[in-house]
Amino acid sequence: MVFKGLVLQAIFALLTTLQSSATTLVKLSYGSFEGKTSENLVEFLGIPFASPPVGPLRFAAPVKPKAFHGTRQATSFAPACPQQAIMPLPLFPPTSVPPANISEDCLYLNIIKPAKIVPGKKLPVIFYIFGGAFEIGDTTQVHGDSLVNRSLDLGEPIIYVAASYRVNAFGFLGGKEVQAAGLGNVGLLDQRFALEWVQKHIGAFGGDPKKVTIWGISAGAVSVALHMLQNEGSTQGLFRAGAMQSGSPIRLPGILRQQKYFDSLVADTNCTASTDRLKCLRDAPFDQLMAAINRTPNFLSYESLNLAWQPMVDGKLIVRDPLVSLQQGKYAKIPFISGENEDEGTLFSLSTTNITTNAEYLEYMKSNYFPNLAHEDLPTLESVYPDDVTQGSPFNTGSANALTPQYKRLAAVQGDLEFQAPRRFFSRITSKTQPVYGFRYTRTSQPALLGVRHGADRDEFVGEGANPEFIGTDALIYLTCNGDPNPPEGSKSLLRNVKWEPYSSSLDQPPLLTFVDGESRVNITFDTHRSEAMELLTRLSLNEIVKPF
Repeated sequence: MVFKGLVLQAIFALLTTLQSSATTLVKLSYGSFEGKTSENLVEFLGIPFASPPVGPLRFAAPVKPKAFHGTRQATSFAPACPQQAIMPLPLFPPTSVPPANISEDCLYLNIIKPAKIVPGKKLPVIFYIFGGAFEIGDTTQVHGDSLVNRSLDLGEPIIYVAASYRVNAFGFLGGKEVQAAGLGNVGLLDQRFALEWVQKHIGAFGGDPKKVTIWGISAGAVSVALHMLQNEGSTQGLFRAGAMQSGSPIRLPGILRQQKYFDSLVADTNCTASTDRLKCLRDAPFDQLMAAINRTPNFLSYESLNLAWQPMVDGKLIVRDPLVSLQQGKYAKIPFISGENEDEGTLFSLSTTNITTNAEYLEYMKSNYFPNLAHEDLPTLESVYPDDVTQGSPFNTGSANALTPQYKRLAAVQGDLEFQAPRRFFSRITSKTQPVYGFRYTRTSQPALLGVRHGADRDEFVGEGANPEFIGTDALIYLTCNGDPNPPEGSKSLLRNVKWEPYSSSLDQPPLLTFVDGESRVNITFDTHRSEAMELLTRLSLNEIVKPF
């Protein structure tokens, strides 16, 4: 009997070991991957979702990964895609630390899942798209473990996916040669390809491909919005909800208007005399091409948010300006969250401190953002953003933080132009056809010079930082699980203390869930601030939309 008991114990131990191994091993159609356990989670890091975009595939659309035999380890982050150099600004430390490991072979994704999933149950999926002004960024910005752990605490388990995509010229090269080759916006195609990968393979990890929410911060939020506009608003079954932090559909350049940046790369890689300049760029040594990219403007250059590398109206993937698609009703009819930080423009105005007079302010706005600005609109642009530091951003700080006579003014107008006004335009249109939930982040969690700057809300939604309250995190989790960010009855979330009504619940005072300065609570304010100014910026942006080619 003792021998029989020992045998049964051995068999049980063996089965337990096999079961434990099975939770970290996944077999896909093109190969098997071994992940790793991390307390209550299983992490799969660095799974290729496409072939390396090198050689002939540099600047090309993604293609499926090659099949292989055996099992590969998926236990560490893959290299980041090539990053544009962002020079630090005076008086302010670098905005981010560049990844230590970069490579053109960079199209990988990460999956974080609960270690225990009820047999037969398929979990909702949140798909994260990182930010970085389409010039920098990688999947390590948000690990995802805190989000999945919080979902377990709430009893609403989800699976987290983050995919890399090509940035700067590698992902958003423009010009006539690129248009002729049909290769515009390959960075967005990378994202789309990863979403298609999720549809094919997430079931092997315990995920439900019918319950995918796409979520992004900054350029990632703009990307989410652009996916909602592609294919005339059809999601093609790739996602059912969205979440956007500091990013909405914005006015985009036409692909031919980016010719000067293509030509700049050609000149700096000795490709000018080539009969096939695109092929010459593909064949250029990586270091030489990277140096050429680094000589182009970035988001901390004088051009600021008039980006050299960004999505473009290419007539193929993005067939018309996003603002026009919104006006035509050609957007995905899905529930979504959208919001901004109070002082979105401060960071992006540190590079324009040489602008010190009213005349220079007006000239900059016309030359950099509104080349078609009518002379009669100049006085209005001058008055709605007055030459008064007490009215600028950081807002509600009086005469403080006036780095230069025009700094706070530029911070106010650039924050509204690229973030606040597009969000309001987006929300007003879409809230007529679907549930839209707006938020406003006003907590002072950054240096006083920048106020509640771009990116200040990251930890609130990711669930990180000192003593996280998880209010934003919970909203993402409930949206992913239920299509509604409001907590169900009995939830322990602090979000239960306020009713977050849809944006459409009031025509005159659309509600915004507002994170209160310095307090562990939220309340409701209304999306009515700077109405005249934002309406002007929206009208001027629409006036700039002409034939893109």
